[in-house]
Amino acid sequence: MGISQIGVPGLIIILVIVLIIFGPKKLPEIGGAMGKTLSEFKKSTREIMDDGDAVKQEDKKEI
Repeated sequence: MGISQIGVPGLIIILVIVLIIFGPKKLPEIGGAMGKTLSEFKKSTREIMDDGDAVKQEDKKEI
């Protein structure tokens, strides 16, 4: 079950729970930290995929 399968009602419930736990003052900090973490994860994933593509291309050149 991926995050894309949660849907809008699920996201609203998660947001309400986070709001109750951390309060409205901490919400922007948490959002910023999650955004930075997600962008770093995407960057790392892209780099890994690019490395894998480079290895495949080198293998094709050797054959």
